[in-house]
This record gives sequence, structure tokens and C-alpha cells, in this order.
Amino acid sequence: MQSPRNFSHVETWIFDLDNTLYPPSCGLFAQIDERMMRFIADRFGLEPTEARTLQKNYYRQYGTSLRGLMDEHGIDPHEFMDFVHDISRESLIPDAAMREAIAALPGKRYILTNGSRAHAENCTSALGISDLFHDIFDVTQAGFIPKPNRSLYDSFIAHLGVKAPESAMFEDLARNLEVPHALGMTTVLVLPKDGDVPERAMHAEDSLQGPYVDHVTDDLASFLGGLR
Repeated sequence: MQSPRNFSHVETWIFDLDNTLYPPSCGLFAQIDERMMRFIADRFGLEPTEARTLQKNYYRQYGTSLRGLMDEHGIDPHEFMDFVHDISRESLIPDAAMREAIAALPGKRYILTNGSRAHAENCTSALGISDLFHDIFDVTQAGFIPKPNRSLYDSFIAHLGVKAPESAMFEDLARNLEVPHALGMTTVLVLPKDGDVPERAMHAEDSLQGPYVDHVTDDLASFLGGLR
């Protein structure tokens, strides 16, 4: 069995945003999830339970609910994202240990998210780490083709000139690490300390350490600090 990849060669550090750079206990994604349901219910005149079912079916089939709404109904993605990311971020509290650990990483640091740039900027600002990242690559820049689709990663790599074999990727959903690992990245699955999140339950493999997961942590700040 091949040993997990290490970090000695890593010059580029790539982070997912939601439930990775902040824990699920902050409740942000629960707010986003609720607003996605409300958007669908209002747009199609559905009861909340019907809207939730449609939302989750599209998530399973397309990778994001938005992609399903675009392909099946021609929904304006900007309208949708503006609505679902109109949330409170008061629960995001700066973590000095996380800031110190990220700041100490050598090389470039990026955020790669299925959300919007504005959402990522608002969250990292609230967390007090916005100045630590060299750039944000959001799903908009990939033509709204989300993770885990290979084309998003290819767009990210081409746009920023990233060398995948010299990179590490941090994600809270294991299936989103399969392509990065195949491209040569060292992969880290970030699991919650304090209860699971509904999105992981959508795909059984998302909580598992498959062959494309090199490392697993439930304490990202300590894990990063240990790399120094």
C-alpha cells in the first residue's frame, strides 16, 4: 500500500471555504441551506418540504443545487447566489491559532469554493484572515461548473498557474478530493468535531478516508500548526 503524500514539497495551499475554514457549529451553511430552500419554494410555489426535496435531489445529481436549477430551469445563477448568501456572519469568530497557522504556510494560499467570491470575502473578513490568501477562485470563474467536476479544477489550475503536484488541498467533503488527488495534490479531509452536516450524508463516501484522502483532521488549526 502506497504511503500518504506528505507536505515537504508543497508550495501551494488550497482551501475550501464553507465548513472547512470555519466549523459547521457556526451555523452558516445551515442558513445558506435554508435560503436555498426558500428560493426554490418561492420561485416554484412549492411547500417547504417539496422545495427541500427538489433542492437535495439537484445537489445529489449535479453537485450543487444551483447547477440543477440552471440546467433544469434556466435560473439566473447571480440572482440565486446573491439571495442564498444574504446571511448573518456574526457567529464567525477570529481564531488566533488558525490565523497564525495559515500565515506560516510557505508559498501561495488560495480559496477554491463552490460559493461566490463575495461570500468568501465576507467570511474571511469576519474570520480576520482575508489578507492571508493570494486569491479566491469561485464557481463563477468556472462557468458555474462545481466541484467535484474536473473542469473546475482545470480552470483553477490554468487561471492561477498552479502546479498540482506541488499543492495541497483541504476539503470537508471527501468526494471533492478525488480529482485533486488524481492531479497529484496532497489531500486533507477536514471533519467536524461537533456533529455532522447534512451535505456529507448525501454521499456516503464523503466521511470516509478513501484512497484519494491522504490525511484526516478535525482540528485544522492544530493540523496546520503541526506542519511547521
